[in-house]
Amino acid sequence: MTSEATAPAGSQGQKRPAISFEFFPPKTEEMERNLWEVINRLAPLTPNFVSVTYGAGGSTRERTHSTIARILSETKLTPAAHLTCVDATKADIDDVVARYHDVGVRHIVALRGDPVSGIGNAYTAHPEGYQSSADLVASIKRHHPDMEVSVSAYPEKHPESPTLEADIDALKAKVDAGATRAITQFFFDNDLYFRYLDRVRAAGITIPIVPGILPVQNFKMASNFAKRAGATMPEWLSAKFEGLDDDADTRRLVAATVAAGQVQKLAKHGVENFHFYTMNRADLVFAISHLLGIRPNGAQKAA
Repeated sequence: MTSEATAPAGSQGQKRPAISFEFFPPKTEEMERNLWEVINRLAPLTPNFVSVTYGAGGSTRERTHSTIARILSETKLTPAAHLTCVDATKADIDDVVARYHDVGVRHIVALRGDPVSGIGNAYTAHPEGYQSSADLVASIKRHHPDMEVSVSAYPEKHPESPTLEADIDALKAKVDAGATRAITQFFFDNDLYFRYLDRVRAAGITIPIVPGILPVQNFKMASNFAKRAGATMPEWLSAKFEGLDDDADTRRLVAATVAAGQVQKLAKHGVENFHFYTMNRADLVFAISHLLGIRPNGAQKAA
């Protein structure tokens, strides 16, 4: 089993993991209030960055931009803006990147994006748009060399890739274009991640491959996500949530136990970075971070 480097030689104890959080932009005033309660709850954990997702269409783009702008103006967090190639010209996308740069964003999560017609349908690039996420990465770095660019990675391969080898070739193209971090699709079997990491390193890709962690807030919803994303939902995980459809409190306890076990095992084998898909909820992510040894900034200073 491959392990990423842990604490430097001669250091005492295990290195504090680096964490990042993903949020989605709110659609209503109530959702916005909830998001900011979540952000204020998680901000003291001093994540490396927080990312905000992005969908095709003007209204979603504006919600992402306004959320990012508010994070910049009202918190000390470092925001990363998601960006996709879907249904937009190169000029439109370049304008979005320039707007982010103007307000102080220096980190983009560059993605191809899902087909407008939905996952499972064939993707067709805009005739005047970027044809792939590698093209998007190259353009961002060409126009804004000071921008950090993260990209996606798929331990079980992207649903549209013919083989895992082809998928790793696509990741290498993104790295060659200037990406310096990859964040994985969520997974529940750590062996999938380590086997993927072995193959990525064998292909000469050396950037951090950060595991994306999805705490299972709602098993049925997570199962649907997994099906659309081509991620395996293990039988053992299904069994743990069996009979809990009407017992939210126990579901949360089970979810915290499962996710904490996953990240602690990854950390034990040398993983130093974790990206949490928060689903705009703080409770499980805060608890898991605590179990990783991460404390709010005030408590750390007092220790």
